[in-house]
Amino acid sequence: MSDEFVPLQCAVLTVSDTRTEETDRSGQALVERLTEAGHVLVEKRIVVDDVYRIRAQVAAWIANPEIQVVLTTGGTGFTGRDSTPEAVRVLLDKTIEGFGELFRHLSWQEIGSSTIQSRCLGGLSNATVVFCLPGSTGACRTAWDGILREQLDSRHKPCNYANLVIPGRGTHG
Repeated sequence: MSDEFVPLQCAVLTVSDTRTEETDRSGQALVERLTEAGHVLVEKRIVVDDVYRIRAQVAAWIANPEIQVVLTTGGTGFTGRDSTPEAVRVLLDKTIEGFGELFRHLSWQEIGSSTIQSRCLGGLSNATVVFCLPGSTGACRTAWDGILREQLDSRHKPCNYANLVIPGRGTHG
């Protein structure tokens, strides 16, 4: 395994009935963090909170061999139309149980018991890692800074998710 950083090809999806490119602070926070870390933004989109539109977009990115990471923000709560977990879970070959657990642990330190309303999830599908994050900018920062920055860095030891999606390593090998 190399100690050289390997930039990953990423897509960011904001799930919202009201956000626009100008008001999408959470999606922009993810774009800023992933590009500052050295990764490449391949595509960014906003879709309404509709299970089939979310699923169609995420499925298209999972099927695209140029995309290794899909990050979604929004639609993970319990209110009205929140449906990101239902849209994405069926697309995953394997779920990353510890992602939601660790996210809620980190979030507990910031928002207390309200963290139990987060239904964020992570998983692997077709050599693509997928993470569904809450829609708040703070939650996106918490997930990136506390989990994703390291887990998407091919140099992170003892293990990381980057090496599962890099050709010639992990699921590709």
